[in-house]
Amino acid sequence: MAQLLIFRHGQSVWNLENKFTGWVDVELSPKGIEEAKQAGYKIQNLHFDYAYSSSLLRAQNTLKIALKTANHSEIPITFDKALNERMYGDLEGLDKTETAKKYGEEQVKIWRRSYDIPPPNGESLKDTAARVLPYFKDEIIPKLKEGKSIIIVAHGNSLRALIMFLEQMTPEQILEFEIGTAQPRLYELDENMKVLNVKNL
Repeated sequence: MAQLLIFRHGQSVWNLENKFTGWVDVELSPKGIEEAKQAGYKIQNLHFDYAYSSSLLRAQNTLKIALKTANHSEIPITFDKALNERMYGDLEGLDKTETAKKYGEEQVKIWRRSYDIPPPNGESLKDTAARVLPYFKDEIIPKLKEGKSIIIVAHGNSLRALIMFLEQMTPEQILEFEIGTAQPRLYELDENMKVLNVKNL
């Protein structure tokens, strides 16, 4: 049996300012730093062999803070842009409320919540899954099949792609699935990557 722990980064400064972030490399807010520490306290009794995060600072620093808080700083960490947040294209940096006024709430909801309709010059969740899942299958599943325990700290949409795969959700189900900041979710998996148990810590 293998263990996989995943969670989203803590609140970023652009989360706080209600902006579309995507691939823009913004830092954690003070609240986000505290959330990362709280996640660390929740995982301090768990063992991990490997840790993964995206190429973006808000996820990397959440992981580092959580591991340090949990006294797990010795774990090897890999950063890869395959785990990056969905790219929001022309919406990146824009205020979400102002964008809804400009384009209409219904259009913005389609961009944010449809599975395969991307915002202008950005990625849909389907596009995000197309880079997250091959990386997960090639890099992480072999280690899980060896019985290794893995932690992944990433982003709302890259984790949606992963959860959709692990829990066999439909596009409709995963788009309604809310992923809070820095809330660890622990999976126990068999050798065929079937979920035996899942719980939020």
